[in-house]
Amino acid sequence: MRILIATAGVLSPEGVARLALRLCGDDGEIVVITVIEVPRSFLDEIRSDEWHPLTEDAPVWSRSPETEIARYVEERGARLTEPLVAALAAHGVRARVEYLEGEDPAATILDAADRFAADVIVVGATKALFDESQWESIATQVIRAANRPILVVPTRGRLGDEDQ
Repeated sequence: MRILIATAGVLSPEGVARLALRLCGDDGEIVVITVIEVPRSFLDEIRSDEWHPLTEDAPVWSRSPETEIARYVEERGARLTEPLVAALAAHGVRARVEYLEGEDPAATILDAADRFAADVIVVGATKALFDESQWESIATQVIRAANRPILVVPTRGRLGDEDQ
């Protein structure tokens, strides 16, 4: 089974790792993605003296906007996916990780699922999905547009690791 796990850092790492292990079995594949929205106006903030790369040994940045955005997406993506990837590894599950930039997170997740030929997409629910005021949540947009099964996992605040 090919599983795409889309996270914004709110999925319960331990619970999702156990679930992924059950779903993928010994011959399955897992890709963990996060979608980072980077408004082009954010470049001014990235270039400011107040924002610096997270690593001290980081090389001097070029002033190419695309290079700066790629660096930001990678650093932010690593921070958001690391707990989940570590939990998967602790369960003996290897996962490929991708940090994607996109203005429309739902469309970016669906494109990644198509590219990966995912059998199932795992997303987190940060809002009440079946409240009419929440129909624009990313998870709901993915559910409505996907042409494959979607597994929606409550966030840590709703269902703790010990309950999953």
